Amino acid sequence: MNFHITSARSLDAGGVGEILSDATDEAAWMPRLYSRAEELKFAGEMIDAGWVEVARNEGQIAGFLARSGAVIHCLYLARQKQRQGVGRALLDRAKSAQEHLELWVYQRNTRAQKFYRAMGFVEAARTDGGANDAGLPDIRYEWRKEAV
Repeated sequence: MNFHITSARSLDAGGVGEILSDATDEAAWMPRLYSRAEELKFAGEMIDAGWVEVARNEGQIAGFLARSGAVIHCLYLARQKQRQGVGRALLDRAKSAQEHLELWVYQRNTRAQKFYRAMGFVEAARTDGGANDAGLPDIRYEWRKEAV
C-alpha cells in the first residue's frame, strides 16, 4: 500500500475519531465507555495537543498514532488498512524520534500484544485494570533503542 505520514490537522479529528470509535465497536470484549461524539472530541484534543500523526492513503486516514514524549497513547488503523505496513510505519516513525517508548495494552488484546512484541517491545508490568477507565487487566510494554 502507498501511504505517507504527516502531523494531524484539526480537520483530521473526524477521521481519527471514527477509527478510534470503530476499533471499540469491533472489539467485542471492550466496553463502550464513551459515545462516538466524545471519542471525536478526544481525537480533536489529542490533535490540538500535537500528539497525533496520521498515515494517509489516497486522501483517507489509514491509521494514526498519538504520542506524548515517550508515551504512546493510541495506535489504531482503519479495519480495511490493517496488515499492510501502516502500523509498523507509524511505530517506526515514533521510534526514530525517541530513545525509549512505552504503552499499555489490554490483556484481552492478544493481536496488539503480538504486534508490539514483534516490533521489539518487552513486557514491563501487568495490572488488574483498577487504574484504567475500562477496568480491564492490562500490560505495560517498553521499547529501548539499541546502542550502536
